[in-house]
Order: sequence, then structure tokens, then C-alpha cells
Amino acid sequence: MADERDSLTLRLLRDLRAGQDAMRETLSELVVRFGRVETGLAHVRVELSEVHTVLAEHSVKFDRFGDRLDRIEKRLGLIVA
Repeated sequence: MADERDSLTLRLLRDLRAGQDAMRETLSELVVRFGRVETGLAHVRVELSEVHTVLAEHSVKFDRFGDRLDRIEKRLGLIVA
């Protein structure tokens, strides 16, 4: 009877250890995948930063075009200053 209990206990402990090993492997895999996600986000941040810079440059150019258009309209007498 004691041998049966010992055998059952050992089986349960082996099952627990196998479950822990599986969880360790899954956690390790998730850490690697999360690292890849972080790397991808860093690249996205850089690209967004570049987009913001280009948009700011275009905004300045459009403002200058607006000023130039106003001067042209005034010279041609299309608007009253």
C-alpha cells in the first residue's frame, strides 16, 4: 500500500514537473516574441517621427505658398488689400 502511494505521488510530481517545463518553454517563447514586438514598435516610432518632420516641412512650404499667392492676387488687383 505504501508503494502504491509512493508511486502515485511520484507520478503526480512528474506530471507537475512536466507541466512546469512546458510553461517555462512557453514563457521563453513569449519573451522572444515580445522582444520582436518591441523592436518593431521602435522602428514604427522612428518612421512616425520622420513623417511628423516631413509634415512640418510641408506645412511651412504651404504657408509660404499662401503668402506668395496673396501677394500675386494683390498685384493683379484680384483682391482689395
